[in-house]
Amino acid sequence: MKIKEVIVVEGRDDTARVHQAVEADTIETNGSAIDEDVLLRIEHAYEKRGVIVFTDPDYPGERIRHIVTSRVPGCKHAFLPKDRARAKRDKGVGIEHASLEDIRQALSEVYELTDSHEITIEKEDLIYYGLIGGPKANERRKKLGALLHIGETNGKQLLKRLNMFQITINQLEEAMEQIVQEENNEK
Repeated sequence: MKIKEVIVVEGRDDTARVHQAVEADTIETNGSAIDEDVLLRIEHAYEKRGVIVFTDPDYPGERIRHIVTSRVPGCKHAFLPKDRARAKRDKGVGIEHASLEDIRQALSEVYELTDSHEITIEKEDLIYYGLIGGPKANERRKKLGALLHIGETNGKQLLKRLNMFQITINQLEEAMEQIVQEENNEK
């Protein structure tokens, strides 16, 4: 699988793992210590080929994602669920721990942020589907984030992310039907 865009990752271990999974160029941020030179390279890559931000599913990874998208709006985003990015022996979480297939899948299902302020999903929709304010809300958000490939979020972030990635109410409804069906099958 060859990727046209340049993939922004956190470090050299991520680069090595991505290169095992796909044919692509990467830019490493060196963790959350992103300097001006790295941001300039990301801007240049975005102008020439486009950029996919693919950071670890943890707080530092989300911080890096925010820094990059604040500086270079219009980047595409790939997300890997935490349970697919865990090391077997330690508590580490990161792209470098993911299977090659999970990396390929995440990179084949990228999202592009939109500047549109059109809101298609409301807070009431999240309450209705038990994604906020209920006993299963956290677990449902995790499942939804994995199913829609938008990463794990809290309730407030979920609403923003669903609308930023232009997830429709129909897509949300279909995903929630699948989640509820899985919950019923577990009983």
